[in-house]
Amino acid sequence: MQETWCSLVSNSGVADRFDAAPLFEGEIVEPEVAFGIVLRELRKRCELSQEALAHESGLERNYISLLELGRNSASIKTLFKLSPVLGVSVSEFMKQVETTLTSAKKSAR
Repeated sequence: MQETWCSLVSNSGVADRFDAAPLFEGEIVEPEVAFGIVLRELRKRCELSQEALAHESGLERNYISLLELGRNSASIKTLFKLSPVLGVSVSEFMKQVETTLTSAKKSAR
């Protein structure tokens, strides 16, 4: 198994499930926003700044910021660049995004 930046700084293992930042009750969350919530949480668990994540993944810091704010959509290529740095598979990353979307929809009911 290849060591990732995140696995080197995380003792608890980044792939553990987490509770995303609380959303306002009844708030409708777009997929880009849910992606940003998950991205920020994973980045913080890895103790990475936006700049460090950008450098390690070959992306620009301002692009990481826009993704975290839900103002841009990530391409599949971007997912494959971010995931190894964050210590999760692409499928686990997207599963966490889906969980965040699902929990937001349930709280909106």
